Amino acid sequence: MIRLRNLHKSYSVGRNRLHVLKGLDLDIGARELVAVMGASGSGKSTLMNILGLLDRFDDGEYTLDGVAMGGLSETRAAQYRSQYIGFVFQSFHLIPFKTAAENVALPLYYQGVPRRERNERAAVYLEKVGLADRAEHLPSELSGGQQQRVAIARALIASPKLLLADEPTGALDSATSRDVMKVLQAVQDDGVSVVIITHERDIAHMTDRLIHLVDGRIAGDSRQRRLNPDDVVVEVEALEPLEAPPAPTAAPGHPAPPAARAAVPAAKAPGRIATEPAAG
Repeated sequence: MIRLRNLHKSYSVGRNRLHVLKGLDLDIGARELVAVMGASGSGKSTLMNILGLLDRFDDGEYTLDGVAMGGLSETRAAQYRSQYIGFVFQSFHLIPFKTAAENVALPLYYQGVPRRERNERAAVYLEKVGLADRAEHLPSELSGGQQQRVAIARALIASPKLLLADEPTGALDSATSRDVMKVLQAVQDDGVSVVIITHERDIAHMTDRLIHLVDGRIAGDSRQRRLNPDDVVVEVEALEPLEAPPAPTAAPGHPAPPAARAAVPAAKAPGRIATEPAAG
């Protein structure tokens, strides 16, 4: 599906050139679910933009489904994006005055698909992401997780071969993130290649393959057993008991200040929440 060979990308910063991607070699097959991790500045977003034909590379080769992606015009790149690629972003990018169904159907509108077919296909994809009963709701009437599932349905309605997800769970709580990953795993099972950019290690472990970028180079590329989101346990460190601040100490030969004298009985006053478990 994806083949990169000696891929380079630089940007001009003032009078200097910032070399962001430094000779990447990468193959991603059909129906793979891949996570890409790396620190800020490692080149993750640049790689995503190039894979999504939103930016051009300087040197090397990029082949998508057997088609060379080098030197494309803006018009041709837009055609390939529409034909091959779906996008999911952290911030959803739903149109606020359109319903969930209308948002999902929007890519088909730009492809000239008749309204009845658009609506029928939107209903199918909302059903796939578990939101058939929210079809007529506006984004403001949906939770964050529901909005992201609408965005995934919108990305899939044109039947892409590749889904690019840039921090798709970054704005969601852990439970909702697991729900979104269930949907993305189902997308892979339906035959779509999925590439996820993420900072979250638990999300990365719900994929089949983990790629680490460091300073524009692939520092690690390992296959792994994909975890079921229902089996992922988010560990939360136990909070330490709160302690009363130390009372001010009195100077030698002088009584403690009134505030200090009051602080001692206040810490033991009836009704104070205990910070230690009761005995027995």
